[in-house]
Amino acid sequence: MALVYKVVETSDVSDVELERILNETTSEGWALDMMQFAMRDSSKRPAMAFLTFTRDDGE
Repeated sequence: MALVYKVVETSDVSDVELERILNETTSEGWALDMMQFAMRDSSKRPAMAFLTFTRDDGE
């Protein structure tokens, strides 16, 4: 079986939006692999988030 990846990008880095993405994507059978944040130089708050999910392709 091969591992398949899915990347979800969001510029709304609020707890509500990240929770929505996690709940929606994991309910579709994906497993969270990694969450990475892109920072702004002028702020301590992330500008974007990238969530990477994986699952077996079923072959």
